[in-house]
Amino acid sequence: MSMEQALEAIRNGQIILVYDFDDRERESDMTVASELITYDKITQMREDAGGLLCTTTPNALAKSIGLPFLSDVFWEAGEKHPLLRKMMPNDIPYDGTKSSFGITINHRETYTGIPDRDRALTIKEYAKTIFQDKPAEEIADDLGKHFRAPGHVHLLNTSEHILQNRFGHTELCTAMMYMAGVKPSATICEMMGHDGHSRSKEECFKYAEEHNIPIVTGDEVIAAWKEFKQKHPELDV
Repeated sequence: MSMEQALEAIRNGQIILVYDFDDRERESDMTVASELITYDKITQMREDAGGLLCTTTPNALAKSIGLPFLSDVFWEAGEKHPLLRKMMPNDIPYDGTKSSFGITINHRETYTGIPDRDRALTIKEYAKTIFQDKPAEEIADDLGKHFRAPGHVHLLNTSEHILQNRFGHTELCTAMMYMAGVKPSATICEMMGHDGHSRSKEECFKYAEEHNIPIVTGDEVIAAWKEFKQKHPELDV
């Protein structure tokens, strides 16, 4: 399927697959627009993908509302808890930058936060909250009012300039949301195999074909993103 078909699927609230690179993770992630998430999409990702369910936040927005990288939280807490500094993620074999992990959250209206309906509520309301047209400090107040941390939805912060110095699924899938014209937060989940490893590239392409799901590669996303940025120079991400 074409890139435009993948973007149209995103606009329609459908799941697509994004394979990164043969020389990086060599993994495919299911991804869907966070604002359009539903519990049945969470169920599909949990059952058919099986990896860690995460939701992305653009870097500038995360900074403005005060959502840190988890590694920064650990570094600062390391003064009191030295072990945290000893465990810093400075040796990730496929990534020259620090981990994109942010904090974890639950919506305050959830019970345990882990069932599919709970996570769908958390993700959908998170996207609704952070993209409000209001000052950052008011958005931060709303996050504090409606969400608790830690929780069962893992947040990921993109790198400062998407697809310039980091090329992970956090950036690839967030770029797809920008290009699709939806709110630029992606909910993602890695495709796991039944042999104790990530599902192979070939298996993921086969899954996509069998389920009529668009699949795009990292190279295709980067090429489309460069063209998109040229057409939208005002977009500072």
